[in-house]
Amino acid sequence: MSAVRIGPYTLRNNLILAPMAGVTDQPFRVLCQRLGAGMVVSEMVTSDMSLWNTRKSRLRRIHEGDPEPRSVQIAGGDAQMLAEAARANVEAGAQIIDINMGCPAKKVCNKAAGSALLRDEALVSEILHVVVSAVDVPVTLKIRTGWDRANKNGLNVAKIAEQAGIQALAVHGRTRADLYTGEAEYDTIAAIKQAVSIPVFANGDITSPEKARAVLAATGADALLIGRAAQGRPWIFREIEHYLRTGERLPAPGLDEVERILLDHLDALHAFYGDVMGVRIARKHVGWYLATRPGGKEFRPRFNALEDKQEQCANVREFFRERRQSLETEDGQGVAA
Repeated sequence: MSAVRIGPYTLRNNLILAPMAGVTDQPFRVLCQRLGAGMVVSEMVTSDMSLWNTRKSRLRRIHEGDPEPRSVQIAGGDAQMLAEAARANVEAGAQIIDINMGCPAKKVCNKAAGSALLRDEALVSEILHVVVSAVDVPVTLKIRTGWDRANKNGLNVAKIAEQAGIQALAVHGRTRADLYTGEAEYDTIAAIKQAVSIPVFANGDITSPEKARAVLAATGADALLIGRAAQGRPWIFREIEHYLRTGERLPAPGLDEVERILLDHLDALHAFYGDVMGVRIARKHVGWYLATRPGGKEFRPRFNALEDKQEQCANVREFFRERRQSLETEDGQGVAA
């Protein structure tokens, strides 16, 4: 596949970590890039700068050591506020501004932001023109296919975006009303790709290397956005990259490597958030890593009761030690049989 360009930036591959609130913080972005993502996008930041002084907002913004090109996603429904937020993020080091018109969450949509904006194409146009002219870095856009099945205007919005100077467009193949249910509709993404000349990124249900290849074939998209499938499985990027390049599946990471990745991730979370928040945020990530592993379900409540970093790391090591022992026992029994 040809290299994906966003303004002056050429991505090293066509796999992008989708922005997810509460998930794609700096430790996770760095990890996904290390494990093969071609670009990573920050968590959604509100365009209401009066809220930026909260600890949560400060941590969500761009930081020293973030992988380049540094893309920051902003959300809001007021063109001037979005423009100011875009400028402030660029001053803080953002190299790409991504506008969120894809989030289906009620608390975002109720504020006429996220995918709620798709209802008002004139406002979409105003926001995109104002933000694009406010900054001298590329502006990208994330949308859904429409508000609901009866109002699928993703194609119109894509054309508005191209005319406004948007440099790349990510499309989640669902409507706002679908939330995250049902099958993603790749035919709409394919129609959007045909209708515009800017890069189009497909998003939704890309959970395996085979699915990634199928979605690229079905949509003709220039790149893929991978979100929920990377939770607890950040190595999915290198697996997909290898498969798209060679047609062969990489072996799944062994227990030792998964343990090493998870402990590195815990270290980074504790360093970034400090002990109290780090311990809390580590819980959901560990839950994701171990969700499908034997013993993972039983381990989770025990892990969630732990209150400090040392205990968390010691318990993770113990979990993997027990898994290795049980595998050795199974192997021994297999030989005996």
